[in-house]
Amino acid sequence: MARPDIAEVRKLSSDQINEQIDATRRELFTLRFQQATRRLENPHRFKQARIKLAQLLTVRGEQQRSASAS
Repeated sequence: MARPDIAEVRKLSSDQINEQIDATRRELFTLRFQQATRRLENPHRFKQARIKLAQLLTVRGEQQRSASAS
C-alpha cells in the first residue's frame, strides 16, 4: 500500500479531517492491543497509520493557522 497523498488530505473539510484523525487513533489503539496480545498480523500497518495521522494533524494545523491569520 502506497503512502497517502497529502494533496488528497488537503482537499478534505475540517470535519472530515477530524473524523479521520479519530479513526486513525482508534486504529493505532487496536494495533497496539493486537501487538500486546500477539495477534498482530501486519506490523507495517503501524508505520502507515502513524504517517497518515501525522499528515492529518499537519493539515489540521495548517488550516487552523490560516483561519486565525485571516
